[in-house]
Amino acid sequence: MNKTSAIKTIISATFDQPVVFTTGHACRIAKHFADRPGHFYMTGSMGLSASIATGIALSTGKTAVAVDGDGSLLMNPACLITAGAIPDLPLVHVVLDDSAYASTGGQAAPSAGTDFADWARASGYPAASRATDGDELTELLRSAIARSSPTLIHCTLNAQDDEVPPRIDLDLARHGRRVSRHIRARSRPE
Repeated sequence: MNKTSAIKTIISATFDQPVVFTTGHACRIAKHFADRPGHFYMTGSMGLSASIATGIALSTGKTAVAVDGDGSLLMNPACLITAGAIPDLPLVHVVLDDSAYASTGGQAAPSAGTDFADWARASGYPAASRATDGDELTELLRSAIARSSPTLIHCTLNAQDDEVPPRIDLDLARHGRRVSRHIRARSRPE
């Protein structure tokens, strides 16, 4: 599985859930594949996708998905402790682990040998798993979305990535308003 196929799998397994894509290649791939109103594309905020998704889940009480990178999570591991301290937080935290800072030139990330699933469990996440292929990722995502507790999926990427789409050219204020409208509409009582 490569980053592109993992992101396509995540998008296919999510419907109206807000999905926060980490900065760099992940958000570029996601926007190119399916630009949905609930997709938040981070631009220049490496390390904060899980923190933003945690805020969304806390404010709405409904599932939010964070698509993180291994290097990004290494920049802000405190998000694991924060989410792990809230047992009923409806957060699905997917870590795409390619062991590189792909967006900045492919430098090796110091994540080799890091077991993000174990790290999440040690931080209080009730559920944490590993996915190595698309079918496994789909099954874990669907199960995690149905759960109302912090769940981490450590997704190992080991295939050469597809060509990455161009940088996102967005009016960031308009983008933020679009995502906010989606979240508010989804949060209304039934």
